[in-house]
Amino acid sequence: MLSPAPGPVRSSVAEARRAGSRRALLGGCVGNFIEWYEFGVYGYLATVIAAHFFTPEGGSEVEGLVKTYASFALAFFFRPVGAAVFGRLGDRIGRRPTLVLVICLMTGATTLIGALPTYATIGAAAPWLLTLLRIVQGLSAGGEFGGAVSVMTESAPPGRRGRYGAWQSFTVSLGLLAGAGTTALLATVLTPSELDAWGWRVPFLLTLPLGLAALWLRVRLDETPAFVAEARAAAAVSPAGGPPRRPPAGETARAVALGAGRVMGWSAAGYTFLVVLPSYLQNTLNATFQQALVATVLANLGFAATILPAGALSDRLGRRTVMLAGALLVVVFALPLLNLVQDTGAPVYAKGAALFAAGAAVGLMAGPGPAMLSEMFPTTVRYTGLGLAYALSNAVFSGCAGLIITRAVAWTGDADIPAYYAATACAVSVAALLTLRGDDHERTLR
Repeated sequence: MLSPAPGPVRSSVAEARRAGSRRALLGGCVGNFIEWYEFGVYGYLATVIAAHFFTPEGGSEVEGLVKTYASFALAFFFRPVGAAVFGRLGDRIGRRPTLVLVICLMTGATTLIGALPTYATIGAAAPWLLTLLRIVQGLSAGGEFGGAVSVMTESAPPGRRGRYGAWQSFTVSLGLLAGAGTTALLATVLTPSELDAWGWRVPFLLTLPLGLAALWLRVRLDETPAFVAEARAAAAVSPAGGPPRRPPAGETARAVALGAGRVMGWSAAGYTFLVVLPSYLQNTLNATFQQALVATVLANLGFAATILPAGALSDRLGRRTVMLAGALLVVVFALPLLNLVQDTGAPVYAKGAALFAAGAAVGLMAGPGPAMLSEMFPTTVRYTGLGLAYALSNAVFSGCAGLIITRAVAWTGDADIPAYYAATACAVSVAALLTLRGDDHERTLR
């Protein structure tokens, strides 16, 4: 009979596992931070970008903004393509090498946006070049989520998948806050003419040092225990190698569709309250640029405040309970909260509380969401499956949020459109979440 491993050996093994989990958490988070920092900056500077790339002399400002959001949406529609391409790669060769490639593409495309010549310099080629770079960003972002969440949840200690997965959403909030903070700082220290002339480029160029730091962290990542175990099992069955064992395509497709429905409310409400809000406040409620950014920061602070507690709580109560609470809150309170923000006679602190509360409700869905998606798929298709579910939901309900809301408000004159949009999407998510098992958080990953 083998004797138990000595105490120091057991201790060193446990410490190595903890260190690997921490590296996985940090390596997974950093790409999400950069991705959402850039997407936030693009949204916050939408009016400036519209003027430089989509509004030739004599063009309509509203039409330019719509075209800017169309470019925004186009990048999102390439996310599912990226999720499929990089997901398949990550499920075959590993999470680590695929995430290294993704961060390189994302950093390069974002940095180049900051160096692009404008419409005034090169004419009609400017919006096309910007759109091309947005497509590259969409492809890389599609490959980012599935890999990052797979790394975090597959490396999480037992009973902590919700907490670890929540860090993905938390770094989204940090990225959006960093984008808003950087943009607000530039708007404060620069004159409007300086911000318009060259200041808007700075947030995009800052991605280069951030991306290099992220690359260094990802090169040091270990492959996840789940992927290593699956690779060994496949090798035992077929020593000569070959494709990993996969579930039937129809089964995976159904899981992808259901997963997209479960996170639909998170996608739509998140982008409505956290990214589209600045342009909506400026164009519909005549707020100043600084006021719109402050409002966005408050909503993002509420979002950030609830993500990690929601993820941890879902490890105790289950993903379904916590996510349903967030979705139902948006369904019930989206319109009253927006009406409060629209009320010119309402106290400033009340409006701030309303924005904070809107973000907090989204955080209840975003905290458990990554772990919930990860638990829906086996290891052989996890990167692809959860990435596709998230990317499809974001392509339709996040990427189109600015375009749909801006157009709908212009057509109808109804300033309540953002609330209707968020509440309707969350109502669909409520129905999809009701199909979720209450004990999925207690099961081991397949």
